[in-house]
Amino acid sequence: MNLKIKKIISKKNKTKIVCLTAYSKNFAEEIDRFADIVLVGDSLGSVLYNFSTTRKVTLADMIKHSKSVRQGVKKSLMVVDMPFNTYTTSSLALKNARKIIKETKCDAVKLEGGKKIIKQINYLIKNKISVMGHLGVLPQSIKGKFKSVGKNEKEKKQLIDDARLLEKNGVFGIVLECIKSPIAKIITSKINIPTIGIGSSVHCDGQVLVTDDLIGLNNTNIRFVKKFVNIKKFINKGLKKFKYEVKHKKYPSKKYSY
Repeated sequence: MNLKIKKIISKKNKTKIVCLTAYSKNFAEEIDRFADIVLVGDSLGSVLYNFSTTRKVTLADMIKHSKSVRQGVKKSLMVVDMPFNTYTTSSLALKNARKIIKETKCDAVKLEGGKKIIKQINYLIKNKISVMGHLGVLPQSIKGKFKSVGKNEKEKKQLIDDARLLEKNGVFGIVLECIKSPIAKIITSKINIPTIGIGSSVHCDGQVLVTDDLIGLNNTNIRFVKKFVNIKKFINKGLKKFKYEVKHKKYPSKKYSY
């Protein structure tokens, strides 16, 4: 276990953990100043390519963007999502995880699921691959609209059991996505590793959002997304000024010409 992961685990019950997504070097450089964890999420499928599902994201896509992100991340823990169908068996999971880590120099990989994929997770960790878990709404598995989970006793028990199982098998943290607040609170209190919430209440040990969403670059109306700034206003201001100066022959002046 590397020092950055130990540092993340040590924040449990002490200070909130900040996790943000990045898909390119330029974004990563800025995010690295504020985040504890930089996640190269397969959400890049919808954010960058307008895919209707993360299932369309390939291993090559993840590696390409992660290599760019790596150049911008200096202090934060860098985690990369393993995309759909890249960890269906233990041997395939290890092959692809090793490829991701070798080519991107990331610190860890993230897999979606609990008991159904515990053999793969266990195999990765036994082979010295650091793994982050992901429970609740699993974007690689769902069809249709996102719906919160943990509404009944069966779901509640399954989520708690899966969280304990993931911890027992060595994951260093778990993303809890769209889990009902009381259940997210229970899970967080019952395990000794950090939980990172997304739509799962303030009770988690940390929070993650898609950076493009929180800065207002995406037009999304998902309940858990708060827009902390409208970056489009600043982009439009710059582009409008550029257009004006080009049209009126003010740019490039001598200062900006050879």
